[in-house]
Amino acid sequence: MLSGKKILIGITGSIAAYKIPFLIRLLVRAGAEVKVVMTKSACDFVTPLTLAAVSQYAVSIKPFNESDGKWHSHIELGSWADIFLIAPLSANTLAKMATGITDNLLMATYLAARCPVFFAPAMDVDMYSHPTTQANIQKLVSFGNRLISPREGELASGLSGYGRMEEPDVIVDILNTHFEKELSFKGKKVLVTSGPTIEPIDPVRFISNHSSGQMGNALALEAAKRGANVTLISGPVYEFPIHPNITLIKVTTAAEMLTECLSCFPGADFTIMSAAVADYSPEKPSSSKIKKDENELLLHLVKTTDILKELGKMKKPGQILVGFALETDHEIENAQKKLHTKNLDFIVLNSLNDKGAGFSLPTNKISILNHKGSITVYDKKSKTEVASDILDYAAKLTF
Repeated sequence: MLSGKKILIGITGSIAAYKIPFLIRLLVRAGAEVKVVMTKSACDFVTPLTLAAVSQYAVSIKPFNESDGKWHSHIELGSWADIFLIAPLSANTLAKMATGITDNLLMATYLAARCPVFFAPAMDVDMYSHPTTQANIQKLVSFGNRLISPREGELASGLSGYGRMEEPDVIVDILNTHFEKELSFKGKKVLVTSGPTIEPIDPVRFISNHSSGQMGNALALEAAKRGANVTLISGPVYEFPIHPNITLIKVTTAAEMLTECLSCFPGADFTIMSAAVADYSPEKPSSSKIKKDENELLLHLVKTTDILKELGKMKKPGQILVGFALETDHEIENAQKKLHTKNLDFIVLNSLNDKGAGFSLPTNKISILNHKGSITVYDKKSKTEVASDILDYAAKLTF
């Protein structure tokens, strides 16, 4: 899968930089083109001459090269690559990436890169486990960057623990897997619903929930990166994913989401309903602001249409329909019931009893249930990684 791919490697100041010539050799042997951009401190650990020799490309360190008078454009480098791999990634550059500090060519290239970014941290165990470092890693992951977790082992300090950069052959396997996944949804039509719905009480008040849309956004973006043509129907949220393969449809109420879903679902190969749609809506919203004249306000709520159930009735052979179940008790039983009564292919279960799962969090913890009674339990991960797990599961099904 690496044949003909363009890999840009960013090297920072870490002793693990000695592994990069071996990594480049493996990538070139697999048919990839490899270019290198490195920080000045990285030159203390591996020479630009060595890297140029194994990659067959001049190494970029400064925006302007005095020796040949050439300008090294960070925009050109970022646009050239199919993948930007930053390895080894020091704690210093990690912090710069998390905050957008642009004081060298590597950082300028990172901010300008249009391709997927993978990063492989390498540092001493105490630096890696420090809360600041862990927070910076989570921030990078929340941006959509892909973490290549360090191994546990002997470190340059003589200590042993997590912080050892992953080995070159494993990194090559990870990049291979990325390109394999990139094709898994190519040409497929994917429908994703996301965010909350807002049910008006009057022009200034409404009933809603705490959904941030992060999970749905991550699913839409991951499907788009894998080649799918994605329609994202979203309730009101603060931000939306940006990708040329994503068509965004904004809605406000459950009724509006129903209308758009009924319109889009028949043409979808794969549909995942991650939106938190209101179960009830005020029967007669007031056209003017309700004044606080009485001691109490009674609202008459009516049940909204169960969109997922309606789509389950419409589902044709070959279509895949997935729902979410957010539960607080009897989680498995409730999810299994929803799976069967709504004619789903599988269901993604969240439990609010699990720390790090639920609304408005950057992480999630899921289990996937299918009709065969199988339950696949996943560890707590970033919502970007959870989206990847869900689509990996879906890709194994026959479209």
